[in-house]
Amino acid sequence: MRCCSLAGAQVVEIITRLRDFRLVRYLFASAGALAVDMGTFLALLALGMMSAPAAAAGYSMGILAHWLLSSRTVFQDSVARRGAERTRQKALFVISALLGLGLTTLVVGLGDWSGLDPRLAKLAAIVLSFALTYLLRKSVVFRGKATDQ
Repeated sequence: MRCCSLAGAQVVEIITRLRDFRLVRYLFASAGALAVDMGTFLALLALGMMSAPAAAAGYSMGILAHWLLSSRTVFQDSVARRGAERTRQKALFVISALLGLGLTTLVVGLGDWSGLDPRLAKLAAIVLSFALTYLLRKSVVFRGKATDQ
């Protein structure tokens, strides 16, 4: 029985350590934002909205969700409290999201053009866009010392 309790303690320790990794928290924030994006998109489609505006609305809601999740759970130690610096961070965050969108569009378009299954191209684009936006947000949007919250 001691073996099982030891293993359980090790699992708890691993989970605690993972919680401290910014990249893991960012992965969870991204998954949450994707859920908001897709949920909004599908709900608007079900209500009869055309697909392009529904996709744009879903993506916009996903950006908002990602800001809220990222600024409160991933980069909470470096979010500006208010004022011009906070506005600057929000603008840079949206720019990083739009760069991720552009990269996704480019990768899927090039994949399709070269005859690759668009679903595989989309998977590659998700990985590349995730890496790009994480690096931009870590090194540009939320860089610097912690500020008071």
